[in-house]
Amino acid sequence: MYNKWFRSRIYKASLLLTLLLIIGVLGFRFYADYSWIDAIYMTIITVSTVGFGEVVPLDEGDKLFTVFLIIMSVVIVAYSISIITDYIFSKNNEQEIKRRKTQKMIEKLNGHIIICGYGRNGKQAVNKLLEYDKPFVIIEKDKEIIEKYQTEQILFIEGNANEDEVLIKAGIIKASCLICALPEDADNLFVVLSARQMNKNMRIISRASKETSYDKLKFAGADNVIMPDTIGGNHMASLVVVPDLIEFMDNLSIVGEHTVNIEEVPFEKLFGNQGGRSIRDIALRSRTGCTVIGYKSPRGEYLINPDPDLILEIGSSLVVLGRPEQIEHLNKEFNI
Repeated sequence: MYNKWFRSRIYKASLLLTLLLIIGVLGFRFYADYSWIDAIYMTIITVSTVGFGEVVPLDEGDKLFTVFLIIMSVVIVAYSISIITDYIFSKNNEQEIKRRKTQKMIEKLNGHIIICGYGRNGKQAVNKLLEYDKPFVIIEKDKEIIEKYQTEQILFIEGNANEDEVLIKAGIIKASCLICALPEDADNLFVVLSARQMNKNMRIISRASKETSYDKLKFAGADNVIMPDTIGGNHMASLVVVPDLIEFMDNLSIVGEHTVNIEEVPFEKLFGNQGGRSIRDIALRSRTGCTVIGYKSPRGEYLINPDPDLILEIGSSLVVLGRPEQIEHLNKEFNI
């Protein structure tokens, strides 16, 4: 909006300067009877107010025209300079206003996800989080990437994720999870180490390129270490061995844009703090149409296809499967 407004003012100033030069040249050519070269020369030295003498002596009428041209040139040139100055300062102010607005939005976040690096893996993580409507902040040091992709939904912090100050600006203290998607394992290791010291309860997921980095990242404090190359190779091999099963699994989480087939439901969303309840007590199938396919205990143990009479523990969660509209019904029913 600011750019369009300033562009219109710059166009107006350019038009006024052009008209002023045309009037000056035509006036000196036909009113003062100068040659074309002399008319152009007189117009330039008059508009620029450099103080050179006239080509030939001016009569009273020519002097009045010159005075008019000087007054108009002072006004128009001053107007043009003011527009250019305002544009330069306003451009800087606009960027500062955007930065402060983004920082205020980040300060209001609680339990959000921090993504370090907006490369290939970072973009995939962002797309997934947008589909699940999860709040997140991206730390990126490339200013051009930030200017290209930043929106009201995609918040960026400009800086190096290796610096503690940048992590603090991203809300590391209140974040629930951190995803390290930097291209270099050494950088990811440093970020994981710093982040774990600053927030001991946060879940940390890191990318790794080399197998030798896996144990180091785990030792530094990463809860999960993902090796994209290994996963990609295993996935391609699985498509050869069990192609139909893998394609079915690929379509479980995402069917189309903003549609989800699998959801994790915390115990607290189902029963609050009331213990001693079973899966059967939820009546999830009749209420939402979704089916329970997994159970995660508070100790992190997983149980596939749990029995309906299984007593759920506080701090546990259920993994449910359903069509997109059923998952949406589930989210509304239990305020997920």
